Amino acid sequence: MTTEPVPVTDSNFNETVHKHPLALIDCWAPWCGPCLALAPTIEELAEEYAGKVLIGKLNVDENPRTAEHFQLFSIPTMLIMKDGREVDRIVGLAPKKHIEAVIRKHLG
Repeated sequence: MTTEPVPVTDSNFNETVHKHPLALIDCWAPWCGPCLALAPTIEELAEEYAGKVLIGKLNVDENPRTAEHFQLFSIPTMLIMKDGREVDRIVGLAPKKHIEAVIRKHLG
């Protein structure tokens, strides 16, 4: 696993989330202020959870099929995927402690 957020796209989404037991996918867009404010936290999480949780980034403007499938009506939205299925989501600019609490809940 990498210490950087992994780019996730419409074409590799399913393969990526099925390949990793637990993944957090940050759904964002470059014009979204809260998304840009969240980006450093996502990068920290990728480094701190390397080897335990895949941290990915999905640009919703470039990947509308996945955004529509998950009915992403507001961003940022973080999808928590376990064994390829959505088990949780965090909508909005959440503090790092809250995101970590949700990750730990699903790490078991």
